[in-house]
Amino acid sequence: MRRTAGLVVFGWASAAATTGVAYLTLGSEVVPIAVGFLLCLTFAVLLLLLHRALWLTVLSAVPALFVLVGAVQYAPEAALEQRGVREKVVIVADTAAGTSSDNHRFTLRGTDGKELEEKLGFNGDAWAPKVGDRLDVISDPEGAVPMEQAEEVDAAGRLGGLVGGTVTWTLMAVLAGWRGHVRRRRGRDSLAYQLL
Repeated sequence: MRRTAGLVVFGWASAAATTGVAYLTLGSEVVPIAVGFLLCLTFAVLLLLLHRALWLTVLSAVPALFVLVGAVQYAPEAALEQRGVREKVVIVADTAAGTSSDNHRFTLRGTDGKELEEKLGFNGDAWAPKVGDRLDVISDPEGAVPMEQAEEVDAAGRLGGLVGGTVTWTLMAVLAGWRGHVRRRRGRDSLAYQLL
């Protein structure tokens, strides 16, 4: 019971720690991704030790992805929602226009006719805006978070994914603790049974 509770607490603490690191390193995704990945991997190893079966550990990768993505992306999107400046803009140039690159950097003009200093980044060709398109963008006045299209900013959705992944981890930890307890009582704690 204590090991199961400890794993649940570790899962919630991992999600909180990754989110905290993402807040502390706004503008850089490398550090929170690395920290979150290590914590998610540690959770999976602890789940394997508690349950002694590989299948549940493999399944825990799905909620781990929600925890990682939600924690890493929630902080910058929340910062944009809280302090960001929303503007209507027109795309006047695209660095990837006429090239085979799908890494777009759009030059934008505001409603006042002036070009914005910051460029809007967009990766991929599917659904990429074109020169002349009108967009709503949100930019960070402090410059810590890159500009994004307003419709792409969804802090509540990221938080929902983060909480949903963490709750699923909790259910998996409880299941692992219960099954591990039952297996030990039945004497199936040998190496022959550990991966079944």
